[in-house]
Amino acid sequence: MAGNARVRAPELIGEGGWLNTGGTDLALADLRGRIVLLDFWTFCCVNCLHVLDELRELEERHRDTLVIVGVHSPKFAHEAEHRAVVDAVERYQVEHPVLDDPQLATWKQYAVRAWPTLVVVDPEGYVVAQHAGEGHGHAIATLVEELEREHARKGTLRRGDAPYVPPEPVPTDLRFPGKALRLPGGGAGSGGGNFLVSDTTRHQLVELAPDGETVLRRVGTGERGLTDGASEQARFSEPQGLALLPGTGTVVVADTVNHALRGFDPVSGEVVTLAGTGAQWWQGAASEGPAREVSLSSPWDVEWFDGRLWIAMAGVHQLWTYEPPEDGAPHGTVRVEAGTTNEGLVDGPVAQAWFAQPSGLSASDDGQRLWIADSETSAVRWIERAGEESGGAGELVVRTAVGTGLFDFGHRDGKAGEALLQHPLGVTALPGGRVAVSDTYNHALRCYDPQTDEVTTLATDLREPSDAVLVDDADGAGPAIVVVESARHRLTRLRLPEEAVRVEPVAHRTQRSATEVAPGELLLDVVFQAPKGQKLDDRYGPPTRLLVSSTPPELLADGAGGGTDLGRTLRLAGGVSEGVLHVSAMAASCDEPGAAGESNEFPACHVHQQDWGVPVRVTDSGTARLALVLAGMDDGSAAGTDASQA
Repeated sequence: MAGNARVRAPELIGEGGWLNTGGTDLALADLRGRIVLLDFWTFCCVNCLHVLDELRELEERHRDTLVIVGVHSPKFAHEAEHRAVVDAVERYQVEHPVLDDPQLATWKQYAVRAWPTLVVVDPEGYVVAQHAGEGHGHAIATLVEELEREHARKGTLRRGDAPYVPPEPVPTDLRFPGKALRLPGGGAGSGGGNFLVSDTTRHQLVELAPDGETVLRRVGTGERGLTDGASEQARFSEPQGLALLPGTGTVVVADTVNHALRGFDPVSGEVVTLAGTGAQWWQGAASEGPAREVSLSSPWDVEWFDGRLWIAMAGVHQLWTYEPPEDGAPHGTVRVEAGTTNEGLVDGPVAQAWFAQPSGLSASDDGQRLWIADSETSAVRWIERAGEESGGAGELVVRTAVGTGLFDFGHRDGKAGEALLQHPLGVTALPGGRVAVSDTYNHALRCYDPQTDEVTTLATDLREPSDAVLVDDADGAGPAIVVVESARHRLTRLRLPEEAVRVEPVAHRTQRSATEVAPGELLLDVVFQAPKGQKLDDRYGPPTRLLVSSTPPELLADGAGGGTDLGRTLRLAGGVSEGVLHVSAMAASCDEPGAAGESNEFPACHVHQQDWGVPVRVTDSGTARLALVLAGMDDGSAAGTDASQA
């Protein structure tokens, strides 16, 4: 730390005010003497949710010296609504103060460029480290312990209770439900037509009667954990998607924060783990193999399609599949099917496609298409076999029905190429080839019709719909749809309307301001300083990786593509005045031998990774150097990796 410049931490300001403080506004001066960790997050971002979970143990272990402050910095228009932030803080069980910063005022003061970003402020009020992305928990824990020792010696460490004040619990039968499934029979109570709902915030499954309201039973203790067994003993962690395994009666549960697939038998009530190790998948780990031996990453939804169970792996922007065991084998297998782990919207053969937090899946009635809610690109996409018009005998390909990329969203009906959604989390196949879209941040149920290539609105005034189930109405009046209104904590039954709802069109772009860059050559510098006690891990080849692309592709005349250096000179093309630079960086580091020089045959290793989407505007007065901090502090030096201590 001694080599870092002393930078005073800017004040924390946000028009939305403070949450989890009992109504008290906080200032950095109130936290002087404590170590402060600022977590810049937004609740749509699965990487931010990973960091929330990564910090829970650290927060508990250092509760008397460390204060974590969440700075909520919205990407989508809905995330700038104060009520939505309040809901998200409860939904994800954030147990520290949160500053609601809808105008990104504090984000700009700290020159943050990515979700999530972590900034460490020492007890004297100086910034000592910055980390973007995931995988920094070990480094931050080491830094916190070092700061504790240093400031205890100096007499500048002040221990005490954290300023966290929990909100009052609200009694409801469901609390932020995620997904729902219609049980075919054999369930509790009436046995047929019941609904199974993932009660996400309470870490349970809830079985409801056909009325969608009467609670018949709860599955799981309600405490976060990964425990198999009877329904009253099992534990989940923020479960989401549900799907039936054909011919078995087993419900597969996407146990999202456990990074696992669980199996639930509605007849016996037993819960078993089908896939996943309970640990999050990282770059370089196995991406296929025995299901219980391969790690997963935030599975969000599941659906049977093309002879296997597909998994919306939101945490790594991919689709995986699970194949149940055959011929007496004890466990099934999993593997990557689609996506490269790069975040974005790219169609084509499944192995080359890009996704952005796929969060909803639904197979068409004819089994020819797998519909996908690709939430971060506000897109509806599908997978089918090439040559679908002639029976679909070719390779699997990804296509996009609605959506253009990471930064454009809104509520606009009409031709699919011009229509806009806002962070949809669910899709539901309808009769006749249409698909209903749970347009979550627009609080609406939308519909895409492939025959007309049109998008319409079926219903509005739904509060964060996250899924929907097609049912037959009991009175014989035709099909109805049961919507999971996540932020109203209920299921809502709607008749499928014959006419669309008229909605005034609105379009948005993410409110992050563009970085002004000079024309011609641009020095891209990804800053990585190996955390204290670690060194770059070059045992198996280059320890760093950099991938660069742009939207539009014509923005870059030179410099796109992959490489192993974290510094690169880009050349901006003439005639393109603005766009987005997509930068993906990874660095691997391992613990060094102890101070006494003893051997460390099996050092703990850590992967640090982040994807940036940086809006840029080309101007003569713009910067010729774009610095993106992966870990450490930017001192403005030349590009490249610095393996010194942070």
